[in-house]
Amino acid sequence: MDEQKAGSSKKAWWILGIVIVLILIVVGISSNKKPAETGPIKIGFVAPLTGDVASIGQNMKMAAELAVAEVNSAGGINGRMVAIIAEDGKCDGKEAVTAVTKLINLDKVPVIVGGACSSETVAPAPIAEKAKVVMLSPLSSSPAITTAGDYIFRDYPSDAFQGVRAAEFAVNTLKAKNIAVLSCVDDYCQGVQQVFKDKAVSLGATIIVDDKYEKTANDLKTQLTKIKSANPDLVYFVGYTDGAVIGLKQAKEIGLNTKFLGGDAWNDPKIVVGAGLSAEGIMYLIPTVVKNSTFDTAMTKSGSKEITIGSREAYDAVKILAQVIAKVGTDSSKIKDALYKVQNYQGVSGSISFDKNGDISSSSYDVKVIKGGKPVDY
Repeated sequence: MDEQKAGSSKKAWWILGIVIVLILIVVGISSNKKPAETGPIKIGFVAPLTGDVASIGQNMKMAAELAVAEVNSAGGINGRMVAIIAEDGKCDGKEAVTAVTKLINLDKVPVIVGGACSSETVAPAPIAEKAKVVMLSPLSSSPAITTAGDYIFRDYPSDAFQGVRAAEFAVNTLKAKNIAVLSCVDDYCQGVQQVFKDKAVSLGATIIVDDKYEKTANDLKTQLTKIKSANPDLVYFVGYTDGAVIGLKQAKEIGLNTKFLGGDAWNDPKIVVGAGLSAEGIMYLIPTVVKNSTFDTAMTKSGSKEITIGSREAYDAVKILAQVIAKVGTDSSKIKDALYKVQNYQGVSGSISFDKNGDISSSSYDVKVIKGGKPVDY
């Protein structure tokens, strides 16, 4: 009888030991599982919200917020709401570095929509790349962004496209043979003007003046007087809002009455308002705008008086990221891998496909001319 009791006791302890081991295994597995993510999904946003091109940055922010509102009204991303955390890049590399560093280290965002100006993307790109945080720019066009990193994308065409199209228009359509180039000292300005010059020369034109100015300059008469003396057929003037207003007004003052062709940054209503009659007849290139009445109406209801350059792309950037995050979650490396697979996404800015460098694979441009104080098709 005692032997039977001893046997039963050993068996009971053996069974108890197995149960304890199984419990420990289950607890161990559970402790290794990451807790389910809750709360809003944060998306960083960087653009010039103050300064020279604030009207463009503010409009882009409005478009990004519109996209977020639509995502959230549809239930969010897998039940989680989306929140935009916006920082002012001020169209300046140093300011953008501060903004991106804050978004990554303090706000812990997995993705950033931005920057807008090329300097707002080129300067902080190494920081985002090292942190493995995706940056998707809706407006930066510098060719340097093509090789900025594996985590750096844009749904706006590179200046490698714009500079070529501008040169073809200048030489083949306007028949300009002797061209003066005036550009600001900035990643965007220097990128597009170099592509323009190379293409224009290859088409048979001569660059008779090649001058630069600081973005903060408030007097361009020295450069403009030099250009006037050279008597060009065309001035290719690449700069932002304030520089364009100053330059166009001073060109009129010194009697420089030749054709002016600008870049896509001239698609800012403030230039026509600021330069007044001096802006009459100026031309500039912008990516072809796809008409989308639903988006246009929604932006108007949000308070937008005029949809500026980059706004459609900002809206599309948020929608693309929301679609990708819904599939792969908020792991930035997985988001990055999924973005490379985005092909033929039909957005309000057109069809979007990313190539191996994170650039969009094709683009087309329209030429606008200011007539009667308004931009119309050339």
